[in-house]
Amino acid sequence: MNELFDLFKTFCRIGGLTFGGGYAMLPMLQKEVVQEKEWATNEELLDYYAVGQATPGIIAVNTATFVGYNVRGVLGALFATTGVVFPSFIIIMIIATCLQNFSKYAIVQHAFSGIRVAVGVLILDAIITLFKKSVVDAKGIIIFIVTVMAGVLFNISPIYIVISACILGIVLSYRGEKQ
Repeated sequence: MNELFDLFKTFCRIGGLTFGGGYAMLPMLQKEVVQEKEWATNEELLDYYAVGQATPGIIAVNTATFVGYNVRGVLGALFATTGVVFPSFIIIMIIATCLQNFSKYAIVQHAFSGIRVAVGVLILDAIITLFKKSVVDAKGIIIFIVTVMAGVLFNISPIYIVISACILGIVLSYRGEKQ
């Protein structure tokens, strides 16, 4: 039971201290889940994160569910998911009651501008970390180039890009084994 509450508390902290959504929470996930709790390896976390992006729903919730399930099965998934959602639920309820009264003030608008910049930096850090761990060989470089071109040049949906990258990874690995 202690491990279930630990899952809840950990993901509650991650959910409550991460601004900017799933991408911005990756550095905190790596620190808490991989380094401190050792509930997953970096590779497993990246896999959970990738599947979390490709499945319907919020990346943070999907990733918390995968980690919780990995640690304690269905109950672990339930506790981790509830933990990551709980702070947002409370914060949204408070903000919803107050925002209309304060949104017109310049200081509030400036605070949100500052938060957007900080979130951009966190996302950039997560991208660099993911890139260093994922693009490590010729196969990774090929998949990286193809997916960037698909997203930037052809404006293809991320769902199709992830599925195609998965297929391309399998094909390139299979070709590499035959040689």
